[in-house]
Amino acid sequence: MPIITINKNNISTEHVCCAIGNDKENTKRANTKKEWLKERFDEGLVFKRLDDRGKMFIEYMPIEKVWKPIIGHNLTVINCLWVSGKFKGHGYSKELLEECITDSKKLNKDGITVITSTKTKAFLTDKKFFEHFGFKSVDKAFPYFELLLLPLNDVLNIPKFTEAARLGTIDDKEGFVFTFSNQCPFTEEYANLLNNKIKSMGQKSQIIKINSNEEAKSFGSPFGTYGLFFNGKFVSHELMPEAKFEKFINSLLQNQKN
Repeated sequence: MPIITINKNNISTEHVCCAIGNDKENTKRANTKKEWLKERFDEGLVFKRLDDRGKMFIEYMPIEKVWKPIIGHNLTVINCLWVSGKFKGHGYSKELLEECITDSKKLNKDGITVITSTKTKAFLTDKKFFEHFGFKSVDKAFPYFELLLLPLNDVLNIPKFTEAARLGTIDDKEGFVFTFSNQCPFTEEYANLLNNKIKSMGQKSQIIKINSNEEAKSFGSPFGTYGLFFNGKFVSHELMPEAKFEKFINSLLQNQKN
């Protein structure tokens, strides 16, 4: 199946996989993502997808510009690699990863890094997939994030999480704090919905929108696009339905009392 590279010239007419419905809500979500992408292309971001209407794409960019709390030099960071539904089991993930490896070699990058998790988690690619292609663990962050690296030559500077990300902390914030960026087309919608849910439960809550890679490195979650903190400590990266979220919050509050 052919691979399409999304860029400034075709982004207005091509879909970007994350929100592919033609309804008003998904069109709005997709446009939010597209606006974020447009501002990143000049920074070296690459977005490629297979030529079919589905969720099968890869997004990557230089570590110096990435919107995640990781530090390094001359590396490519995979923001997202996603193949879902009927497209699984056809080798498409491998094909997309090979695109990233080929591009990184052309740019003389020292390696490729990706954030995954020590245990299988929603929205995070299974680390076993990357390990199969030679990625190795080089750092961990609270509570379950793991940084993997595929060296392409002699890597002198191993990438690492920022200290705040490693500890899972955010400075001087009480109650619940959502951090998000428009790198994902769904995060702003969920942050507002769940923030209102917390407030309806009588709890203090606020939203912080991340507007630059510097802010993402300073107080973003290792997941990058979204994070929930409670009394200064990271508690979740997952975009939950309201019922599940309410149960999760009640559990947090009960544990605080005990």
